[in-house]
Amino acid sequence: MTFGLLADAAGLSIVKIGVMSALVFTGASQFAAVGTVVGGGSGPAAFGSAMLLAARNTLYGPVVGRALPESIGGRLIASHFVIDETTAMSSVQSGDEDATDAFWFTGIWLWTFWVAGSMAGAAIGSVVADPRTLGLDAAFPASFVALIAPHLRTSPARFTALCGAGLAVIAIPLTPAGVPLLVAALAVVPGAEFARRRSFDRDSGRRES
Repeated sequence: MTFGLLADAAGLSIVKIGVMSALVFTGASQFAAVGTVVGGGSGPAAFGSAMLLAARNTLYGPVVGRALPESIGGRLIASHFVIDETTAMSSVQSGDEDATDAFWFTGIWLWTFWVAGSMAGAAIGSVVADPRTLGLDAAFPASFVALIAPHLRTSPARFTALCGAGLAVIAIPLTPAGVPLLVAALAVVPGAEFARRRSFDRDSGRRES
């Protein structure tokens, strides 16, 4: 519903909001795309930001592979439901059949409620005050801060995060909306090098000892 409210405030019609939620079906990408457009960013920047955030879902494929159909057509349909929640629910099941049931049950119900919630938010958007005055625009970024916290336990992860934040801060006044997010992704390069050097130093220390 929060997405529907924000998208409505951004000028999207209820039809566009419903279609976007049905076809994209990943909140991070949808919020990023709408936020980029509202901020004055271009279509390619909005698309790039959305794709960057959705790219993590490709890593879930091997995790839920046992729960997916064997046919190519079935896997293409199932790929639309490969998201954080379906991966979590499916991966903790002990048997393949239970994993399949958990994947489809979670995916179909989440998709149904996501689309319905988005359209409900859009429908009531015209009678609700600007969602930004209610703090709803901060709800999704706040959830991402909570999600990223567990991933900052190691030095390479913290180094990468700091590099990404620094790149984004530098890019904000110099590039259109949405582009800083793409620039921040370049932090994986120094982050990977930092992790490689840390691993090399640890291995060298073990050999010397």
